[in-house]
This record gives sequence, C-alpha cells and structure tokens, in this order.
Amino acid sequence: MDQGMNQRKKQRTMTRKTAPRRPTRAQAEEAVRVLIRWAGDDADRAGVRKTPGRVLGSFDDWFAGYAVDPYALLGSSFQQVSYYDRIVTLRDIDFESHCEHHMAPILGRIHLAYLPNRRLAGISKLVRVVEAYTKRLQVQERMTAEIARCINDVLEPRGVAVMVEAQHQCMTTRGVHRSNVKMVTTEMLGAFQDDDRVRGEFLAAVRP
Repeated sequence: MDQGMNQRKKQRTMTRKTAPRRPTRAQAEEAVRVLIRWAGDDADRAGVRKTPGRVLGSFDDWFAGYAVDPYALLGSSFQQVSYYDRIVTLRDIDFESHCEHHMAPILGRIHLAYLPNRRLAGISKLVRVVEAYTKRLQVQERMTAEIARCINDVLEPRGVAVMVEAQHQCMTTRGVHRSNVKMVTTEMLGAFQDDDRVRGEFLAAVRP
C-alpha cells in the first residue's frame, strides 16, 4: 500500500468522523415541504401531501453511495493471478448521478479498463465501485478520477483507464438549454498514460 493510498484512506476516515450530524427523517420531510411552499404550491394539497416521503425514498436510492466504502468493496473481491497480462475492459456501464451545484441529474455511461499485475477483480464489484461514486452529489471530473484511483490503489495494476460520457441536466433543462451536448472526461494512470499502444487499445475498445 503506497503513501498516496494511505493518505486517501486517512482522508476517508477523517471525512466520516467529521461529517455533520444527519438530520432526522422528519426534519428532512419538513425541509421538502418548505421547498414545495417556496415553489408556490400548497404542501398540504392532496396531490403533494405524500411528496416529502417520496422524495426521501428517492434520495435513499440516488445517494446510496455515501453508505458504501468502494475501497473496502473492491478489496474483498480480487484474486491473485499470474497468467493474465492483457487489458481487462468494461464498456457502456450506464449510470445516474447528480450535479453537486444544482442537484440536477447527470446521465451517461462509463468505460473502464485496467492492466493486471497480480490481481483480478470481480467485474460486478467494479460496477459496484462505479455505483458507489456515482450515487453521490458529484462533479464529473472528480468522479472520473475517484473511480480510477480506487481501482489503481486496491488492485495495484500496471495501469488504469476511465472514460466518462454524460449529459448534464443542469445544462439541458435550464441555463443554456443545450440538449445534445455530452461531456467527456478521462483519467489515465500507469501504462495507459505512458504507453501509446496501451492507451490506443483502450480507446479502440470503447469506440462506438
């Protein structure tokens, strides 16, 4: 475990210890009622009377990633190998996240790859790592880097590549109202950053 991983583990522990006290469910529902009234509606109207509870149910799903430690999740899945030394690629992992600036949906797909050294990961665990980071309030650039660094730190491969393609509803449904724009971010570590051939093989594999 290198110094960078130790530092990130320490930061994750400190974040959990210093996180603000979570409001009660009743307080959260009341906050939704306040927003309904602020929007101009009657929070006691029959059609929206149960909306606060439904919103919290949606939040339980949308932001489930805060309850998951992706490092621990991935660390319980890998197996030692000495016979596979080619790129492992997962493409077209659909995801839903939310912009931390407007809480608007981010919808897209993620492609990821790693070049094994001694460890292989269960592919379902890799998808769950993606879910752990996407089911939070996010910025796409940070999310891309977080996924790559988690895989790199735990599996210690010869390289990791992550590409994220997404549409941001904070731009398509408000503001500049441009519906056909996709944002693409990448994070290349190790061989994917240093070796043109390895990077080219990944990009060819995820190309439509």
